[in-house]
Amino acid sequence: MVDPHTVQRWLHRAAFVAISALALFIYILPLHVGMGRWPGPDPILAFALAWVLRRPNWIPLWLAAPVFLLCDFMFLRPPGLWAALCVIALEFLRTREATSRDMPFAVEWAMVGGVMLAMAVVYRAVLAVFMVDLTSLGLVISGQISTLIAYPFVVLMSASLLGVRRLTPAEADELRGQA
Repeated sequence: MVDPHTVQRWLHRAAFVAISALALFIYILPLHVGMGRWPGPDPILAFALAWVLRRPNWIPLWLAAPVFLLCDFMFLRPPGLWAALCVIALEFLRTREATSRDMPFAVEWAMVGGVMLAMAVVYRAVLAVFMVDLTSLGLVISGQISTLIAYPFVVLMSASLLGVRRLTPAEADELRGQA
């Protein structure tokens, strides 16, 4: 018989891939008409960050890296740079899951905002070093702000609709026993 925790973990991994595919599909639809629009949030990054801080074993490295790499290809970004930064950010937050478990949400939100700011700064710095054409700084900052504004809604939706809640101490001990 299959362990229910294993089934739940694989179902949520499939849900992450499905959410990522849906977000990618919506982004590539030709719905943007005109100029001067505020950039939308990056729901794939927001879901990944929220889930890694709640259930770190549900989004492993081997699942997150190809999803973000596919996003690099689909959004015509330099292949691998944003994906690598996302993976580094996810691994950074994964190591802080135990300490963030008892944090209030405002502190978690600030930590995620700091990680996203660091990602944007490193991304722009690497692009500048290699003399790649950069988009305006205001556009990048507004995109990060919109993702940060969407983060609480992503956490709320993940917890209420998908059951992605923080680990309890007993579940954390059980995970440590499996590793």
